Amino acid sequence: MRTITAIAFLALAASQALAQQDFSKVEIRATRLTDSTYMLTGSGGNIGLSVGEEAVFLIDDQFAPLTARINAAIAKITPKPVRFVLNTHWHFDHTGGNENYGKAGALIVAHENVRKRMSTDQFIESMKMSIPASPGAALPVVTFTDGVSFHLNGDEIRAMHVARAHTDGDTIVHFLKSDVIHMGDVFFNGMYPFIDLSSGGGIRGMIAACDKVLAIAGQKTQVIPGHGPLADRAGLQAYRDMLAGVLSRVEALVREGRKVEEIVAAKPTAQFDGKWGKGFIKPDRFAETVAADLLKNP
Repeated sequence: MRTITAIAFLALAASQALAQQDFSKVEIRATRLTDSTYMLTGSGGNIGLSVGEEAVFLIDDQFAPLTARINAAIAKITPKPVRFVLNTHWHFDHTGGNENYGKAGALIVAHENVRKRMSTDQFIESMKMSIPASPGAALPVVTFTDGVSFHLNGDEIRAMHVARAHTDGDTIVHFLKSDVIHMGDVFFNGMYPFIDLSSGGGIRGMIAACDKVLAIAGQKTQVIPGHGPLADRAGLQAYRDMLAGVLSRVEALVREGRKVEEIVAAKPTAQFDGKWGKGFIKPDRFAETVAADLLKNP
């Protein structure tokens, strides 16, 4: 009897859902964090927003059909158009609106690996999903290697690259005066994360990125995750501890010489499943990802 693997089934379901999704039913909601910073939610990655006298600065832009709705939500806050778009990484649920904003005159900024991946056809191995190269107007115009700072709206907006985390092009964005940090998909709040190994991601880089943010976050810092509700330092610490706990368990199984399927069968995430295992990435799939990562990168 012909069978379909769980990952292939998830990939098929995800691609069909994207093609069939009725974006007209998506509501873009803005949550005010400070006088100048907001978090916008809708469908796709959470959006960061800075507004003020100088410019409208956007972090990620979800899907192309949502651009008008995102702009309508921004228009309730400020009449100014979007001047800057900063992408936290290359995935389509964070960069889908790039072409619209690029054509409208916004300056798109990202780590250099984001432009490299968006410029060519990509294949997300764990989802068996092919992603075609983006059109020119969607590509970042300004790229950086380690970081870049924007001085806008009475704040310093510091973008910092973190290596081999969710992908190889992740950026953490720190609003210094506002005390807000946008982590992109390095942080999935309340759920196991998707780590895109085929795009250069890795579990150790995820933990290192969390440690970098924990070192600069205070008790009152507001943390915007790539997916999930707004968090604080304590929420990020709990997430980081979960990642480290799963890593430790899988490392022990790898040292015993276990194969991927044996590691998954050993349920190394069991202690954490009640809190973290109800999102898109289920426990076995997360264990499989971590095992595959460690076996390839011991």
